[in-house]
Amino acid sequence: MENTPNNLIHASSPYLLQHAYNPVHWYEWGNEALEKAKAENKLILVSIGYSACHWCHVMERESFENHEVAEVMNQHFICIKVDREERPDIDQIYMYAIQLMTGSGGWPLNCICLPDQRPIYGGTYFRKNDWINILENVAGLWANEPDKAIQYAERLTSGIRDSEKIIQSSVEEAYTDAHLTEIIEPWKRHFDIAFGGYNRAPKFPLPNNWVFLLRYGFLKDDGSVFTAVCHTLEEMSRGGIYDQIGGGFARYSVDDKWHVPHFEKMLYDNAQLISLYAEAYQCTKFESYKQTAIETIEWVFDEMTSPEGLFYAALDADSEGIEGKFYVWDKAEFDEILGDDAELIGTYYNITEEGNWEEEQTNILRKTLSDDDIITKFGITAEILKGKVSLAKEKLMAVRGKRIRPGLDDKCLTAWNGMMIKALAEAAQIFNHHTYYEKASATAQFILNNLKTEKGGLFRNYKNGKATITAFLDDYAFFIEALISLYEYDFDEQWLNEAKQLSDYVMNNFTDADSPMFFYTSAKAEDLIARKHEVMDNVIPASNSTMSQNLKKLGLLFDNESYADKAAEMLSGVREKIKTYGSAYSNWAIQLLNEVYGINEIAITGLETDVVKMELSHYYIPNKIVLGGASSNLPLISGKQSNDTKIFVCRNKVCQLPVKTVEKALEHLK
Repeated sequence: MENTPNNLIHASSPYLLQHAYNPVHWYEWGNEALEKAKAENKLILVSIGYSACHWCHVMERESFENHEVAEVMNQHFICIKVDREERPDIDQIYMYAIQLMTGSGGWPLNCICLPDQRPIYGGTYFRKNDWINILENVAGLWANEPDKAIQYAERLTSGIRDSEKIIQSSVEEAYTDAHLTEIIEPWKRHFDIAFGGYNRAPKFPLPNNWVFLLRYGFLKDDGSVFTAVCHTLEEMSRGGIYDQIGGGFARYSVDDKWHVPHFEKMLYDNAQLISLYAEAYQCTKFESYKQTAIETIEWVFDEMTSPEGLFYAALDADSEGIEGKFYVWDKAEFDEILGDDAELIGTYYNITEEGNWEEEQTNILRKTLSDDDIITKFGITAEILKGKVSLAKEKLMAVRGKRIRPGLDDKCLTAWNGMMIKALAEAAQIFNHHTYYEKASATAQFILNNLKTEKGGLFRNYKNGKATITAFLDDYAFFIEALISLYEYDFDEQWLNEAKQLSDYVMNNFTDADSPMFFYTSAKAEDLIARKHEVMDNVIPASNSTMSQNLKKLGLLFDNESYADKAAEMLSGVREKIKTYGSAYSNWAIQLLNEVYGINEIAITGLETDVVKMELSHYYIPNKIVLGGASSNLPLISGKQSNDTKIFVCRNKVCQLPVKTVEKALEHLK
């Protein structure tokens, strides 16, 4: 490394700052670099990654820190480093280009472009010598046969612009149970009956998939689907993918048993998993689900919360340059820490002499035996086991706390904070834990006070007191969703009014005249080579599916037909695709489920509104919105206020007579 930093030294992204002392003359994406490429007629090298990406670090060590490689890069290219989490709009375009070129994608993502940003060549991780050869060959092509490069760029850019275009569906039809069955039947074939999840490796948690399947299994009374969900949640929380002593989930497991994780922990996974486990607890009352959710929340509070009350993006997989080193144990150290309880706790967490992670000869904590098996084997009571496990966790955490920690990505993203606010508001309601709500509402208020633009839009990021990047559709979608969740907890209509104002901003600035889907980028954002739609649900639900659900709910809450019509258009546009690959459209499938079963609009009035709302939260009603309060301008409650407790249940524009007890209200939901 050189002592002189490159242009990344002023970046807000921890990932970019990691590259600030590379000998490569890196730039951030922006006018300076893009204009320089045009002025010098140089190819642009766009290199995209994120701070918790293991292979991004490997390529940096092998190539970007190497002077020989840097010399080739600096001579022939304007080199731009991009944090995909800060600039998903750029990542989206070049990832699609790589997928068109190679058939697959991933990170690190390296794309070589013409001086006007159109891609001509790319791939993911390259070894040092291969990387040098590619750079020299592409630079030679641009120097000697520029017309060939331009022709290729034209074809590729055309493919990017035309991809995944959803057009308006002209068929108006009523959704039925048959539409759900045609999605579910092929989906079931992929369930892993032995270890949960899907029968493949690596295994990602994909929380939104299991939210849909939980709701479907419950509403449809489909035992096979419901059992698959419960089994998956149990297996994930017992596996190495879950941090057994510190709480929180890693991004995925490399095997089919949830055993060996890719150790980075992402806020977006954990926020969604808190929501999933809390909802599953509300449905099943399984204590282990509640414990998993609460431990994960505590991890977020302990390790992922900024002084302002925002939530950080990610924890790295590596510490001291070795993946997972912070989290694993050898038996000798483990036994020394736990003393007389070493055999019991070692059996509880599957600790072996040779190590249960053969590759590293160390142990990843996981539970392979049930508590009942342990109780029987060691002749102890459940209470004694619980006490010993609790004490062991404290001792192990005390030792682990002294190790060199994995790197923290301390930027705060509006979209991911939205997911966490929603998770906390839901957990506060389901677990009757008001502190979670207080944290969630404080975070939301900070975003409203500090990350809103003068024109009523949002910023995407916050770090070191600054917000610098124009928000994308996912920032609006997940933050609006969070605001609706806060309202359903406290019935404070300021949250809904903010959600409505932001939804109007989306309608005004993200609408595509040629498609029912919203663009991912705002009309006010900088021009890139394409404006894309994000339609498929992945590890994070698509911004369009989330926005569609928001508009459906706000349409009901405000009796706003234009919101409801837009949501219906969006679902109609994508419905044919859902049955082809349910897992990749699971959030859309939730909206379809709501259309088939209807959304219960439950309005509570009277002096005991909070008591009724808390009692109602003991029951699992996945297809509902709840509203209430002493005074309200919302059409469903306006004019219905009185001191007497009344519960109104409406569905599909039909309302039942008000009742006075939750028990009576539930009869209207059957």
